[in-house]
Amino acid sequence: MDNNDILRRIRYAFDFSDPKMADLFALGGLEATREQVAGWLKREDEPSYEELSDRGLAVFLNGLITHRRGKKEGPQPEPETRLTNNIIFKKLKIALNLTSDEVLEMLARADFGMSKHELSAFFRKPGHKHYRECKDQILRNFIKGMQVTYRVKR
Repeated sequence: MDNNDILRRIRYAFDFSDPKMADLFALGGLEATREQVAGWLKREDEPSYEELSDRGLAVFLNGLITHRRGKKEGPQPEPETRLTNNIIFKKLKIALNLTSDEVLEMLARADFGMSKHELSAFFRKPGHKHYRECKDQILRNFIKGMQVTYRVKR
């Protein structure tokens, strides 16, 4: 999954409007125009598509954390210049203030099961003997579980 796809899926899960998306980028420290946000939300084959950088997605995720949990005391975290699925997964978990059991429930809502031990391996530091790389399928299923949990039915 690329950064634009992740951004689209998160937007859909929470039903955020374009102005709300721009607000979340601003909370993370990037003043994004509505046109920029619209470009990031388009598909690759659409005109005016703009590729979202790792730093851009990190800024958005930091803004989502601030939006959901409030502003952190002291200096604000610097957005990463290189994102992995593990970092994205961790930021979403932090933003939603989820326990491991709640993450497992969300994955179950997407018909994807795993153990607590498998899950904890994604949140370890790279280089730890039990660290495991988060594959696209796992992140995709977690975001699908978020959608089932948070998307308002109309």
